[in-house]
Amino acid sequence: MRRVEIIANIASGSVGPDAPAVAERLLAEHGVSGTVHTPGDGQLEKTLRSLIDTDPDAVFVIAGDGTARAAAEMSGPDGPPIAPLPGGTMNMLPRALYGERSWPEAMAACLEEGQPRMVSGGEISGRLFFVAAILGSPALWADAREAARAGKLELTLLRARRAFRQAFSRRLRFSLDGRPRQKTEALTLMCPLVSGALHEDERALEAAALDPANAIDVFRLGVSALTGSWRDDPSVSMGRCRLGRVWAGGRIPAILDGEPMRLEPEVQIRFRPKAFRALALPE
Repeated sequence: MRRVEIIANIASGSVGPDAPAVAERLLAEHGVSGTVHTPGDGQLEKTLRSLIDTDPDAVFVIAGDGTARAAAEMSGPDGPPIAPLPGGTMNMLPRALYGERSWPEAMAACLEEGQPRMVSGGEISGRLFFVAAILGSPALWADAREAARAGKLELTLLRARRAFRQAFSRRLRFSLDGRPRQKTEALTLMCPLVSGALHEDERALEAAALDPANAIDVFRLGVSALTGSWRDDPSVSMGRCRLGRVWAGGRIPAILDGEPMRLEPEVQIRFRPKAFRALALPE
């Protein structure tokens, strides 16, 4: 690599105000030319777009899950390789690519031996994800989790009560790959990058219908979905998905690669065999 661009969100999770100095030191140690950018509030996506358009050898992103997903989506399969370094709370995409390394460790490893690698993913009504998506009421627990991590007990309880109230009130209906329509409390989609049930080159998403019997099961399932142990839950049924449709009576709570959001009442799902190029490490 001759030239890289680095974007650091110093207000995010585990980044910190010394991140630019650390990143510049790592560049100097590895003899790579690059610039570190620290955009302010509301400027992250605009800065990402401008950096990707300069076509560097790679773009390093030190930020949270939402920024990592946005960078990969913007660059796509034809743009510069993206190195999403762990700077948030869940760090789903960085962990999938670099394991439990801290962002300076992952950056140093990428500078030493990083290689472009095509990554597949999923798309839900135009929004891409590269690790996992959760649709339905268990996704509401992400809001309570974030409040708990911030030490806001009252807000945590408020959001937890809301999650309980909405359990079973807006069950999802879905159809995958033309199969008969089904009802479920939630639907989880895993990409080949992290799915233990798929080979990485398999052209499909791993789909799991999560159908708990009562509110206590929803709580348990919400926790297990956020910690990655949902496959072991007795209320889970699994399959494959290349194309699908999901609809509900109102906006659908969701988590895409760790980022909470609300989706439209009806969404389309499809597998993307070539979603973006990552700067990955040799296996």
